[in-house]
Amino acid sequence: MRFPRLFNFFSRDIAMDLGTANTLLFTRSHGIVINEPSVVAVDVDTGKILAIGAQAKEFLGRTPRRIKAIRPMKDGVIADFDTTRTMISHFVDKIIKGLRLVKPSMVICIPTGITQVEKRAVIDSAMLSGAADVSLVEEPMAAAIGADMPIHEPIGNMVLDIGGGTSEVAVITLSGIACFQSVRVAGDAMNMAVQRFMRDVYRLELGDNTAENVKKILGSAVPQPNAPMLEVSGKDLVHGVPKTVRVTEADIREALRDTVQAILGAVLRTLEATPAELSADIYRNGMLLAGGGSLLKGMDQFLARETRLNVYIDKEPLTTVLRGTARVMLDRRGYRDVILN
Repeated sequence: MRFPRLFNFFSRDIAMDLGTANTLLFTRSHGIVINEPSVVAVDVDTGKILAIGAQAKEFLGRTPRRIKAIRPMKDGVIADFDTTRTMISHFVDKIIKGLRLVKPSMVICIPTGITQVEKRAVIDSAMLSGAADVSLVEEPMAAAIGADMPIHEPIGNMVLDIGGGTSEVAVITLSGIACFQSVRVAGDAMNMAVQRFMRDVYRLELGDNTAENVKKILGSAVPQPNAPMLEVSGKDLVHGVPKTVRVTEADIREALRDTVQAILGAVLRTLEATPAELSADIYRNGMLLAGGGSLLKGMDQFLARETRLNVYIDKEPLTTVLRGTARVMLDRRGYRDVILN
């Protein structure tokens, strides 16, 4: 995505989507410069950081005892403060090479409804990573901005952002959130649901990366035509030896049923709480899906069937929230009403 270069090449402003699954960074000069998993590999004996991001994700489930692969974000918020600070510093250092003569100003998106303590943790981790100042934007608002919704107008706009740790539903009007629901059920919960299903039905233990891959290939919310079968390898829980089984799309759809229903429940509760005039707008305009979870096959069809709304997926759902956060960074005056602090 391209934005007007309103400032010079040496601007240090950064927009960040600090996600449970992935961290994305955007700068004025270069656009999206970081898109890596939120994973850190640590030597538990020495405390030394061995890898961060994509390389560290490959360590998940494959490390010896002395190495631990940590996901410092959980359910959309910071679970390990020191590791999160280290991860942010690493990503910022990658894009601001050499001496930091100017500290970066950062805009970071956060889940709706998190506590003041959790907000403070985000700000403190960014400041200790070298930021001069930190502004916060709620993720559904950032998604609406990133998708070019008319958030400043007195019109109801509905957004569902399915991330790694949380699914956020919000109705937005006049630069504010009229009503929302946030559930800690999203991409990670889907991965765990696949792992539980494979344990219960096939007595097969899967690693995190394998479960995510199965979800991406076979996962669906409604039956898919010509769906493939997949040979899935893991550890036989009965005999403790390697084992491979053949899994169908119907298997994984059943595995994901409860998580998909939980996300639908958040949407329905939000619709119930929406004032009548905004409901009429939503009926006309439909609901936007963003985030990696929106790529689950048939998710838009499932939600459209259950809510009787027009449901559409953003053109680049993995970066919708970051694009909106970047626009706030580029035009803080124009979007001052959506900045929380």
